[in-house]
Amino acid sequence: MADKETKAVNFEKLKETVKTGVRMQDNVIDATPYFLEDNKVQALGERRVGLGVMGLADLHIYCEKEYGSPEGNQLVDEVFETIATTAYRESIELAKEKGSFPFLIGKTDEETKALRQAFINSGFMKRMPEDIRQAILEHGIRNSHLLTVAPTGSTGTMVGVSTGLEPYFSFTYYRSGRLGKFIEVKAEIVEEYLQANPEADPNNLPEWFISSMELAPEAHADVQCIIQRWIDSSISKTVNAPRGYTVEQVESVYERLYKGGAKGGTVYVDGSRDSQVLTLKAEENIPDTEEIVEVTEQPKVVLVNTIQALRSTNVTIGSEVGDTCPVCRQGTVEEIGGCNTCTNCQAQLKCGL
Repeated sequence: MADKETKAVNFEKLKETVKTGVRMQDNVIDATPYFLEDNKVQALGERRVGLGVMGLADLHIYCEKEYGSPEGNQLVDEVFETIATTAYRESIELAKEKGSFPFLIGKTDEETKALRQAFINSGFMKRMPEDIRQAILEHGIRNSHLLTVAPTGSTGTMVGVSTGLEPYFSFTYYRSGRLGKFIEVKAEIVEEYLQANPEADPNNLPEWFISSMELAPEAHADVQCIIQRWIDSSISKTVNAPRGYTVEQVESVYERLYKGGAKGGTVYVDGSRDSQVLTLKAEENIPDTEEIVEVTEQPKVVLVNTIQALRSTNVTIGSEVGDTCPVCRQGTVEEIGGCNTCTNCQAQLKCGL
């Protein structure tokens, strides 16, 4: 949805895509085989769908807006307002063609009118534009719910975009696979930017290349709350907090989410589990008490020392052939079966397939 020439959102393309998505998802409800009658009654009765997004962090970068900044938040608000209002208007058009979702239809005209009135007076609908609320009173609406934001961890990774509404965890990191192997991941959007801007310094990227761990937890929460205003269902979002974040600080983030209107939230403190799916270095996640610091609220937190410093060594630790393995620090990285693999622990660090 980003126009890379103008560095802006193509809102007309976005609207048309949302319209198609709403109609496609509504058709899926009728095409789905239901194995339990109760499920069928519920699904066909409310006709709930969940149009979502992925690649939001990429959109920020293409539009040269820093995720979590006032300018970035304004972009987020405009994008999700467009998605929400377009989806609801299209669902109203579907109601004109095919009728409202059955749970919004009463036994009499008066009962139907009362149901529609109650629908537009719900908390979410009170924030919708008045023309949408009045159109629902007059024509009904095809779907009880239309929007959500799923995590899209696997699908986003598969197609090479940022997942869900999350910023990039890092632009170079290690991902733990199902076989317990560490695989190095580099964001394609960085390579794309460097190819388009050969004069750019890869070690000093513009401010809009901001990662999850560089973003203040409060900024994570605020982005979720802005989006929640335009989402009638729930949102998948992780507030990443630095190592050493206190119980009281975690509590304050949940309070911020609640007061901001979020339906739920997740706060993850770096290093709080024995192992993590995403890490900045492929090494054991052992807390070092000397590195624990308390982080106070501020507009932007740049984290340092969240990962143990590498031991002084005269060898190169990395994922390229000839490097010392970053996982076990014992073996050497060699190309085995198309993958850069450690000769000692067999960690597959980089795949050429």
